[in-house]
Amino acid sequence: QAMMFAAYFSMTVNDVVFQLVPMFHVLGWSKPQAATYVGAKLIFSGKWNLDDLEELTNIMVQEKVSISGAVPAVFMAMLEFIGKMEDKPDFTGTKLICGGAEPPIALMRGFWEETGGEIIHSYGSTEAMAITTLNAFKPWLKRELTEEELWELKKKQGTIVSGLDVKIVDEEGNELPFDGKSSGEIFLRGPWITRSYYNSPGTENSFTEDGYFKSGDVGCLDSEGYLKITDRIKDVIKSGGEWISSIDMENSLLSHPAILESAVIGIPHPKWDERPLALIILRKEFKSTTKEEIREHLSKTFAKWKIPNEILFVDSIPRTSVGKLNKKVMRIEYKDLYSKS
Repeated sequence: QAMMFAAYFSMTVNDVVFQLVPMFHVLGWSKPQAATYVGAKLIFSGKWNLDDLEELTNIMVQEKVSISGAVPAVFMAMLEFIGKMEDKPDFTGTKLICGGAEPPIALMRGFWEETGGEIIHSYGSTEAMAITTLNAFKPWLKRELTEEELWELKKKQGTIVSGLDVKIVDEEGNELPFDGKSSGEIFLRGPWITRSYYNSPGTENSFTEDGYFKSGDVGCLDSEGYLKITDRIKDVIKSGGEWISSIDMENSLLSHPAILESAVIGIPHPKWDERPLALIILRKEFKSTTKEEIREHLSKTFAKWKIPNEILFVDSIPRTSVGKLNKKVMRIEYKDLYSKS
């Protein structure tokens, strides 16, 4: 996988790799191994938190970092900090691999416009050693698509990296076409894809007889080979027999200028099985924003029946130790909200 990563980014001894993510987390893999493989300069950040953004940003500028990576929550906080700087840092040519969750367009576009740095949308998992896809524009798409269409393309997780096999499978086990519309579970196979769980009876069904790993993620592949993740199977909101993507709705919410953070979960509903609930943290300067304004914003993208029954403005949203939205905690906390109403 280190060889794949180095080849994909044409890495050489002249690159400078900044290891922002702790190496106990899967997003911290690939980059240091690839840097060692090609003899690139490798910088370790040491222990840090979001109060250290100024120092981290300065290191990236001073060391002329060319490759780094982090989860969206980290890059969002860094972009907020950079937005307040009088002299913006120049990250032109820097590749910032972003995974763990889907980076909002507002984040990717904001980084590009403020710093010249490119956030590379990536998809992976612990079982797939972090990187399954990377989003780069194919040459003919750069010629054929408009600027806005290219930004829309960056929403997708990207193309499958060299060395891996992928297929999309429906609930009956049928392989689905690569038409950009047919969604099913993503199956993966390759030299660095997990083939079994150690000493874990009952997990055998996570793998197929021909060596594919059942990712637990729902998505589709288009005719150009770009993967779009719809949701985790456990996070898809099943309402009245239809599926609602929490990821798409979260990203739509984050495109609203008043919203700093968002999370969308499905919680039990007495009539519809599940209904969406949106949790929102507003920016300080937009505290007067109303729920109706948020619903109106969502209605531009989503059908009326997909709009959350309730929108809650909160001071914090639960996250895991590595910055991912902790939807398990949210579902437990709000599980009775609609049954009481």
